[in-house]
Amino acid sequence: MTPASGDEYAIGVDIGGTKVAAGLVNAAGEIIHQTRTPMVANDAVAGLAAVVASIDSVRAATKLDSGSDVSVSGIGICAPGPLDPRTGVVINPPNLPGWRNFPLAAKISKTYSLPVRVDNDGNAAALAEALWGAGRDYRNVFCATIGTGIGTGIVFDHHIYHGRTGAAAEGGHMTIDYRGPRCGCGKLGCIEVLASGPAIARRASEKIASGRSSTIADQVAGRLERITGEMVGQAYLAGDPLAKEVLQDTVLVLTAWLGNIVDLLEPDVMIIGGGAASMLQPFFPEIENQLPHWCVNSHCQEIPLVIARYGADAGIAGGAALCRSISAT
Repeated sequence: MTPASGDEYAIGVDIGGTKVAAGLVNAAGEIIHQTRTPMVANDAVAGLAAVVASIDSVRAATKLDSGSDVSVSGIGICAPGPLDPRTGVVINPPNLPGWRNFPLAAKISKTYSLPVRVDNDGNAAALAEALWGAGRDYRNVFCATIGTGIGTGIVFDHHIYHGRTGAAAEGGHMTIDYRGPRCGCGKLGCIEVLASGPAIARRASEKIASGRSSTIADQVAGRLERITGEMVGQAYLAGDPLAKEVLQDTVLVLTAWLGNIVDLLEPDVMIIGGGAASMLQPFFPEIENQLPHWCVNSHCQEIPLVIARYGADAGIAGGAALCRSISAT
């Protein structure tokens, strides 16, 4: 798709540990063009160069550098945390060891003479869904991205809720079982360690190791450490009983967690995205039916539970959505 003259666009950037994805996004949230560049994280200079290369690739492909009259409102970046969304400083990301108190927003803004916003992927994805996606018809939105981890975002009236210091909405690290396994964050029994993709894989592996039969074991030739959450989802679709049991166990803890979310926030809609979303979508009716058992709010079943519009492109759309908040401030 070619950018239309006179329309307003934003560049969304999604920084990961191994790649940088960037895209040009129009005012309707449609990604016009996108590209992916390897992330070199040896030091701060190399990391910044990878981000600039990704943005330059988008600008070149969409002819933004050749006198185009296409208007770009800004650049929005989903960056690994912890970070300060108010200043655009990346504080201490474990996957990018070269960035310590790194002024990412200021560096990119200086390079392109454009406003730049930086936020984490959970917040940005929630904003994209609130503006253009599954939450566009709702005022107060809760969005969870379930994949390798569980990221969340809260959007009130098209504004991200950041809390006092910008560290709010870490819903993936709410403890569901205080005697549960230790999460990567250091806490016990977080929903992330109980219901993320790796948690689903671990649950399947433990059941098979205990002597249960499953087609999943055949897929990995008995190497249970190679089981992935995606394999469990595929086995479930093929009718594997153990896979179904694993997903139902996962749905149980997710329901308890979402009951807490409803009691705390009472959002207008709850959106589930990420790599595990499609695998869990068949269980949405079950979650909705069981929610009253895990929630004191008598209106809990009035809150829709829906799948996100943006899948793997949530970071690009989320980055662009951050730019829409630039013009609103």
